[in-house]
Amino acid sequence: MPKRNWLLSLLALTGFWTLTTPVMGQSLLPYTPQFNLEQLEQWGLELAEDAVQLVHFKQYELALSRAKLATQLAPTQHQPWFVLGTLYIQKQEVDQAIEVLQKASSIAPEEAGIRFTLGNAYFQQGNYQAAVTELKQGLVFKPHVITALFDLGNSYLKLRKTTKAIKIYERAIVQEKSFWPAINNIGLIKYEQGDAKTAIENWRSASIIDPAQAEPRLALAVVLYAQGKVEEGLRLGESALELDSRYGELQFLKDNLWGTKLLEDAKIFLAVPKIKSLLKNLDKTSL
Repeated sequence: MPKRNWLLSLLALTGFWTLTTPVMGQSLLPYTPQFNLEQLEQWGLELAEDAVQLVHFKQYELALSRAKLATQLAPTQHQPWFVLGTLYIQKQEVDQAIEVLQKASSIAPEEAGIRFTLGNAYFQQGNYQAAVTELKQGLVFKPHVITALFDLGNSYLKLRKTTKAIKIYERAIVQEKSFWPAINNIGLIKYEQGDAKTAIENWRSASIIDPAQAEPRLALAVVLYAQGKVEEGLRLGESALELDSRYGELQFLKDNLWGTKLLEDAKIFLAVPKIKSLLKNLDKTSL
């Protein structure tokens, strides 16, 4: 919340509290309020900070209203635009987010965080080449940010530049050996390339690193089932779907970058009566 009653202060500053009803016959003198632009800007930056704090408490609408006002009070500072852009992403208003983040980037072109967030927004929009451009530029300033590397790898994967995608994922793994999402996605690529052995190794590794993650476990289950290892595949698949039943939807798998071959195998696996029954029961319990 604001550290001071900024609205009352702003009204006082602009002269609203000095206006009184004139006595009959009194002539009104023209009045121009004197703005302290530096103070207004400071209030804007504080409002941006307040918006961030509200996000922590999931008060997104309140955060959004403060961020919007912050951009009006401090329009030449990148922080309010950055905060507003991230809030638009949270609301899945990607086009507005991109417009605002472009403004932030024009003010502070060397701020890597803005570039990374803009790249993520372009990815969500489906403009993968623009995502690559922004993410690469951000990595020039901060080359070891794992999430940015992962987003860049995903963008290359969407552009079907799989060799570049693997190299970027491997850079992320160098930064953090336990970064399972990159290990998992290399498995996705390898399977589409016909290298099921390496894909299985990757998914087993990802599952060991974080046993609470459904995706690598389900990918492993689907492939093992397709290879005729029915019991192990079903056991792993059931446990994966119990962790996160969203992976029982083909569109969700596609959104998570599963390739054509793996999706075909997943379609067969998810149609198995035992798995269909499990998903139906999981749907009921989630209601």
